[in-house]
Amino acid sequence: MIFNDKTVIITGASAGVGAATARKFADAGANLLLLARGKKALEAIAAELRDKTRVEILAMDVADPDACSDAFKKAAFEFGQVNILINNAGYHARGPVGSVATADLGRMIDVNLKAPIILTRIALPYLREAGGGAIINVGSLAGRLPVPGSAAYSASKCGLRAFTFAIAEEPSAAGIKFAVVSPGPIDTGFIMDNIDKVSDLTFSQAISTADEVAQAVLDLCGNNQREQTMPAMSRFVTTMSYLFPWLGRQLRPMLERKGQRVKAELKAAARRKAKETNARSNS
Repeated sequence: MIFNDKTVIITGASAGVGAATARKFADAGANLLLLARGKKALEAIAAELRDKTRVEILAMDVADPDACSDAFKKAAFEFGQVNILINNAGYHARGPVGSVATADLGRMIDVNLKAPIILTRIALPYLREAGGGAIINVGSLAGRLPVPGSAAYSASKCGLRAFTFAIAEEPSAAGIKFAVVSPGPIDTGFIMDNIDKVSDLTFSQAISTADEVAQAVLDLCGNNQREQTMPAMSRFVTTMSYLFPWLGRQLRPMLERKGQRVKAELKAAARRKAKETNARSNS
């Protein structure tokens, strides 16, 4: 897919899926405005990609509506137009609701749901002026089927998925593609750096790579799908469990046992890798 002369804004672009998505769009010729809170990490990914395309960065918090507005003004000033918005930034404070700080509960809603809604509202006139475009939201399997221990996160991603489908039916969305990618666990620091706090149920699903999710984002910009669920089998599992809650409750113990085994294997592999790294550094 070619995106020459198209301008893409990506939130949470300094690492993980956001950085992988930036690389995919750079390879396809798009102009990029990369957003994240950490300026140093943004500068690193921008330096990597500037030999391929034009890249601008803005260190900001997507929970700040004024900063969101400034981002679009910057993109329009630097590149002349905005064609695509990728709402990828995410925040997850894991644990039962009663054990999660009130501020963290609110921030999950602010970053995962409120920010994409506000960014979409800001994006609409820019995309209409450009003659159309796409807004792709990075959701989660937790938005298709509630995950215990991630109640607020599930609520935010479920809300994001519903928002995506609802706004796509509004007259103001004519000519603009809206879609959501709903991945399960992804091999990035977002999950792997907090593996002990991640629910066993999460690891019952196949693990995707950041590149695989990024490719799904690009594909959704040009196809007719409203949602890409990853891995594919999870679409069936989450749909059936949502439609028939009793089935989900029956399947959960089996899935959690599978997730426990996978988590143990991943932790063992991480320990082996750390041991090998230490051995090389001491040799």
